[in-house]
Amino acid sequence: MKWLFVFFLAIIIFGGAAWFGYNFVFKEDIQVAKEQRGEVTPEPRIDLTLPEYEAAAKLRQDGKMPEARAALTAFVQKYPTSPHADEAKDLLGEINIGIFLSRTPSPEKEEYVVKPGDVITRVAHKMKTTPELIMRMNNMSGTMLHIGEHLLISHPDFAIVVQRKPKLLVVLNHGGFFKQYHIREEKLPTKTPPKVTSRVAEILAWRDGKRVGFGTKEFIGSTRWIRLTSQSYTIYAVPDSAHQVVQPAPPQGIGLAAADVEELSSLVNSKTPVTITD
Repeated sequence: MKWLFVFFLAIIIFGGAAWFGYNFVFKEDIQVAKEQRGEVTPEPRIDLTLPEYEAAAKLRQDGKMPEARAALTAFVQKYPTSPHADEAKDLLGEINIGIFLSRTPSPEKEEYVVKPGDVITRVAHKMKTTPELIMRMNNMSGTMLHIGEHLLISHPDFAIVVQRKPKLLVVLNHGGFFKQYHIREEKLPTKTPPKVTSRVAEILAWRDGKRVGFGTKEFIGSTRWIRLTSQSYTIYAVPDSAHQVVQPAPPQGIGLAAADVEELSSLVNSKTPVTITD
């Protein structure tokens, strides 16, 4: 029986040594080799930011727009590297534009009462906004104003930042995030400086291949372009689900969904600064 005891003791000793050697010596080397070959699937990380994002998104689903805007703004500032940061910015942009381009009351809007002799271009100039913004904010189908009419007016200070690598066009208002648009295509020179400073030169509206003017019946639903002072950059419309036919693209520029360019063109004017970076 003594030999049987010695046999089991040897198994325990050598087996333990083998287990120790595998787990503490060879296993680590094997794991490193697998990681270098890309054979190891990384362990899923717990997303600690998800509950806050979902809570903010639910506020929007419940129709609590001001509360959702505040929650998403705080989320973007608090978690800039969150997996949901880009989704949060898209959602925040939709809420911002929804509040901004409507008669929904908000702190950045004031009421203006139309006076005798007022025309929409004169009111826009006096109130430092744009005629189309006044129309869209007040759900107007035409440019005609009526004496005594109550208009909601905002005083935005928009700026555009085009980020080429992430393919984003970001709109800032008074220096803070307002909305981002996703670039669909680019037609730029092969050699471009890492940073271009420009501004909006003019808004172009097209219908059936012809230029149309603001305030005309052809203007509504027209294809919009935003031409910048830098010659190589025109923000042009690309067909989307609501605009199957658009004005053919210029030789060079940045393409956004047609609905996005139409919306963006109502926000900017000839003083809007534009920065284009990598």
